[in-house]
Amino acid sequence: MPKILWLVSITLPEAAAACGLSAAEVGGGWLTGMLDALAPAVDLTVCSLDARTSQPLRGSRDGAAFVVLPAGSGFDGLLEEGGFDLVHIWGTEYPAAAAMQDAARRHGLPVLVGIQGVMKDCAAHLCDGVPERYLHSCAVQRFIDRVVPGALLDAMQARFDALAQSEASLLAGARHVTGRTTFDRRAVSELAPQAAYYPCNETLRPVFVNSRELWHPREFGRGPVLLMSQGNYPLKNLHTLLRAMPPVLRRWPDAVLRVAGWPPLDKGPLLRPVIDWMFPYQSYCKTLIRQNGLTGHVVYTGPLPAEAMRRAFLDADLFVLPSYSENSPNSLGEAMLLGLPCVAAAAGGIPDMTRGGAEAVLYGPPGDPDALAEAICAVLSRPDHGAAMGQAARRRALTTHDPAANAARMAEIYDAVLNAEKEPGNVNA
Repeated sequence: MPKILWLVSITLPEAAAACGLSAAEVGGGWLTGMLDALAPAVDLTVCSLDARTSQPLRGSRDGAAFVVLPAGSGFDGLLEEGGFDLVHIWGTEYPAAAAMQDAARRHGLPVLVGIQGVMKDCAAHLCDGVPERYLHSCAVQRFIDRVVPGALLDAMQARFDALAQSEASLLAGARHVTGRTTFDRRAVSELAPQAAYYPCNETLRPVFVNSRELWHPREFGRGPVLLMSQGNYPLKNLHTLLRAMPPVLRRWPDAVLRVAGWPPLDKGPLLRPVIDWMFPYQSYCKTLIRQNGLTGHVVYTGPLPAEAMRRAFLDADLFVLPSYSENSPNSLGEAMLLGLPCVAAAAGGIPDMTRGGAEAVLYGPPGDPDALAEAICAVLSRPDHGAAMGQAARRRALTTHDPAANAARMAEIYDAVLNAEKEPGNVNA
């Protein structure tokens, strides 16, 4: 049984429980799904960095070992004592990924890089569709941002550009990469032409994979409920959905859009102008809500943990994913697993996840509010409210996100990488 070291960008709930830390309620679902399915098949250790600890923490749970290191730690000590056969780095853009790649190279260990999003594409489309006046900050805003961080879009763009550069640097040195869509495979071909590419689908959170309660159509009554899983930065494209809502409201005057993310910050009328100034995207969305007569029709739920998100899907009539860039969005897979009808932009890897027409309605380009409105109305006006489409999507998702099949495939990939590294002439052989 190979001994595998994972590096992940967040401390998983299982790691937090094993090491005595509080667990974040939201995040890491694709990692948790694969962890639960894969742990019995390999000797697995999961490593993360966490600013909450000043010393290494260790624990074990459900067949996996966990190591939580202080932020900024190096990995040489862990690799020296661990006896690992292979390092699997989940994600490409965070600083620890490059540090782990360098450390593994020093110790002669093969590295498998798992690509999540494609940061080059995310950076290219981060602020698409946002008016120019919201994109640039002044010296006073940047000074305030250093004291009390806001969400200035030019600063966000600079961070995304830097992440894209980090991803390109990491992939330039990668020999083995795993992904799951035509979209990320093209990115790997461009950024890591020397690397072998191994496809493997994601395993989503068990609460969705194992849900006994599935979505069923209902009479709209007071109006259909649309659900969007995230709207806090412009890449997710809430602004186009807000511009698409008036035609929906003309058909269904009581329609509601629920956004499973943070609402715009509000500290009262005195601070409101300053907050709007420091959070330009949220300010733009507030303006769109007002201009398009959407007051009372847009509800922010706040970030939702797994069970609450499952409930939000089941209580909705349609899931909408208008993002400018996605690879294989977990939210779409989760909605499909529950049989909820979906409308999504035909962007990135989304067409690989669901067939437009049969399993979802795909529209494009992502920034076209008329095309989005037409897609939404097309599903809501069907006699079955999209139920047949949702059932077809569920059948697809049960195969794509099958835990046992994906764990077996990942174990095969580990064996393939290890065998490739043993070939004559390999620098690590």
